[in-house]
Amino acid sequence: MTDIKIPTIGESITEVTLLKWVKKEGDWVERDEVIAELESEKATFEVNAEKAGILKTLAAEGDTLNIGSVVARIDETATKPAGAPAPAEAPKPEKPQASAATQPQTPNPKPQTEVKVADPEIKATPVASAIIADKNVNPSEITASGAGGKIMKQDVLEALAHPGKKAFAGNELFTRNVRQEKISSLRKTIARRLVEAKNTTAMLTTFNEVDMTKIMEVRKLYKDKFKETHGVNLGFMSFFAKACAIALAEWPSVNAYIDGDQILYHDYADISIAVSTPRGLTVPVIRNVESLGMADIEKKVVELAGKARDSKLTAEDLQGGTFTITNGGVFGSLMSTPIINIPQSAILGMHKIQDRPMAINGQVVIRPMMYLAVSYDHRIIDGKESVSFLVRVKELLENPELLLIGKDPVKTLLEL
Repeated sequence: MTDIKIPTIGESITEVTLLKWVKKEGDWVERDEVIAELESEKATFEVNAEKAGILKTLAAEGDTLNIGSVVARIDETATKPAGAPAPAEAPKPEKPQASAATQPQTPNPKPQTEVKVADPEIKATPVASAIIADKNVNPSEITASGAGGKIMKQDVLEALAHPGKKAFAGNELFTRNVRQEKISSLRKTIARRLVEAKNTTAMLTTFNEVDMTKIMEVRKLYKDKFKETHGVNLGFMSFFAKACAIALAEWPSVNAYIDGDQILYHDYADISIAVSTPRGLTVPVIRNVESLGMADIEKKVVELAGKARDSKLTAEDLQGGTFTITNGGVFGSLMSTPIINIPQSAILGMHKIQDRPMAINGQVVIRPMMYLAVSYDHRIIDGKESVSFLVRVKELLENPELLLIGKDPVKTLLEL
C-alpha cells in the first residue's frame, strides 16, 4: 500500500479541507492522476496519485485534515480491471451522432439526450425543449429539477402554471426549507481578514470620477490590432494597473505597509487584482506592474483569472501585493467603499461605466463616466496623499498618452 499524504503548501498553513473526491473508493487510478481537491485558507489545490492502483479513501468530503496526515492509500499490487480504460474510450462512438443528419435515423435507446435551449448553459430534455419553443418560455425563469441542472417537462409546465413565480432552485413554491452548510476554510479566512481590516486600520474612503472617453476610443481604434499582435484582448485593467503603478511611485505611502513601529516602503508595484470565484474572493498578484507593458499585464490578468476560475491558484500567486484593485463594475456596482486588503494600506475600487451629462466648456455633454473610490489607512496615508493619488490616477486615465512616460509629451518636449 502507498500512503497519500496531505502535502505542505505553506509555512503558516497547518490544516486543509477536503472539498471533493475526484476518484471514488475502489476506483482504479493511474499514476499522477488527480484523485481529490483540497482547500486551504488561501487557495484550492489538487492531490495526485503517486502510483497506479486501486484507491482506498480515508476521509470524507468536508473533513478538516492536518498537513502530513494520510488522506488515502493506493494498492499498487492490485490488478488493473479489464473495464478501467472504458470511460476514456467511451466518447469515440458518439462522434457520428453529433450531426443533425444522422441522429434522427439512429435507433438510439437514449431519447433523453440533453438539448441546449437558448443559453448554451441551459439544458433541457427534448420534450421540455419543444414546449419552451412552442410557448416561448424564457428558460432562465424555469426551475430545473433534472440531474446536472437539466430542465424537465414538468419544470416547464410548472412555470407555465405559475407565471411570474419562481421558487429557489430544486424547491417547490412556498417552501420553508432551511439548509445548513459548513463554512469553508477559504470563507473563514476571508471573514477573519475583513474583520481584522475594519478593526485594526483607521480606514477612510475618498471618491472621484473619471471620464472614460479617451480610453474607450483607444480600445475601439486598436483592439483588433492589439489582439492580432499580442493574442490577448485590450481590456480596462491594463490602463488602471499602469496608472496606479505610476501614481504609486509618486505617492509612496499609498504603496507602503505598517510593520510594528516601522513603515515598509516598496520601490515596486505588486498589484493585487480581486477576483470573484464560486468559493469566495481571491486576490492574486501581478508582480512589478511598473516594469510590464500593457500586453504583459493583460496576459497576466487572463492567466490569473483562469487559474482562479479553475481553482488552480497557488500560494505564490496570492502572496505579497503592495496595492489592490477591485472592479465591482462588472457586477453593476455604481459606487462602493472597498475594504483594505491587509497588510496593504490602500485599495482602488472601479465601478460601472455609465453615460452621464457633464458640463464641458460651458456645454452639457454626455460622457461615459466611472466613479472611483480609494479606501486608505489614515494611520499612514494623509488625506492630501490619498486625494492627490486618486486625482493623479484620474489624470492618467483621462489622458492615456501620459501612461507612456508619466508626463505630458508636449511639456516634456518644452522641458516645462
